[in-house]
Amino acid sequence: MIRSNCRTPARRCSVVAVTFVFAFASLAASADSTVNRTPAAAAAVNANPSGSAVLAPQAPAIGAKSWLLLDVASNQPIAGGNPDARIEPASLTKLMTAYLAFKALRQKAIALHDMVTVSTHAWKAEGSRMFIEPERPVSVDELIHGVIIQSGNDASIALAERIAGSEGDFAQLMNKEAAALGMTGTHFVNATGLPDPQHYSTARDLARVARAIQHDFPDFYPIYGQKEYRYNNIRQPNRNRLLWTDPSVDGMKTGHTDSAGFCLVASAQRSGRRLLSVVVGTESESARSLESEKLLNYGFQYYDTQRLYAAGTVLRRLPVFKAHSDLIDAGFRQDVWLTLPKTDFAHYKETFRAKEPLVAPIAAGQVLGTLEITVDGRAVASLAVESLAEVPTGNLLQRAWGALRLMTR
Repeated sequence: MIRSNCRTPARRCSVVAVTFVFAFASLAASADSTVNRTPAAAAAVNANPSGSAVLAPQAPAIGAKSWLLLDVASNQPIAGGNPDARIEPASLTKLMTAYLAFKALRQKAIALHDMVTVSTHAWKAEGSRMFIEPERPVSVDELIHGVIIQSGNDASIALAERIAGSEGDFAQLMNKEAAALGMTGTHFVNATGLPDPQHYSTARDLARVARAIQHDFPDFYPIYGQKEYRYNNIRQPNRNRLLWTDPSVDGMKTGHTDSAGFCLVASAQRSGRRLLSVVVGTESESARSLESEKLLNYGFQYYDTQRLYAAGTVLRRLPVFKAHSDLIDAGFRQDVWLTLPKTDFAHYKETFRAKEPLVAPIAAGQVLGTLEITVDGRAVASLAVESLAEVPTGNLLQRAWGALRLMTR
């Protein structure tokens, strides 16, 4: 899985890290060594001494077609059931609708105070509604609240038309953004989530866009925790029941159609740690809340997340050939987080495998090796170790010396 939010490098957020690979890719490695942990990593290990926590049991049985529990900081799944199965996302679709609205606001393509004329297509939308009207322009800000809190199909269409000109063109933007986020199992045909054979997603993909909202647009995320919203003298509650029953839950989105069942993406933060659950296809509104709460409680009780290395940490200085310098700094350009059962932090092991030989030029961010993490001999993660700076090719003498070193190594 990808430690970043599976996006292009230009879109990485400030606290995203490195590639987690459970099926290790083969690298030409000639140097294996156990790494001495930095103080930050040592503190992470000592935070849960052996025997201080109950061993993690299996995840609870979840009554849903598909589900996933994700740690937001590390982007590591904790548990899941059919997370890559194709499902009908229903109104969970509106996570992407809102994401594109936030992006358009950031790019100044629209503004919160912009007034939107309501089309007949938006006004006559089926299903849940915000109750916008053609003769009454509505602001972008009001539409965003209508999409997120009231799950208004009419608001979603009106917002889509304001951004892209038509709902169909907006769906193309949705698919383009889904590809950028790494949502490989998703295809959108509308902004609402109304049923269509070509409108589908997966629990894992929905977790990706939900997490991207939290990381990329934190200023807008609190809207997901609002319990109600009034428009046109009609007050509607947020359908996420966990906002009332669990004070740690502050989002995110519900969904329901007869064919999709009852769905919920829920996010909670306890003691500074955030988890995200996706539950799709339960039998009732109460069931989606109950199953989501079971997942969140399980993840918080039995798992922990620690920062192993801070951004900029030099893990090793590796030999480099044909460069101005004989050594290159290898480490992590972003914070590195790891999620494990709580007791596993007491005795995990790190082994560095260098990719050699390294020959200039080397770009900043180029992968120089992997840091493999095991617990009692069992592989749990592999982290891409990168060049912390660009290393250009040296002068003629340095290149000749480097070539000689390569021949005699």
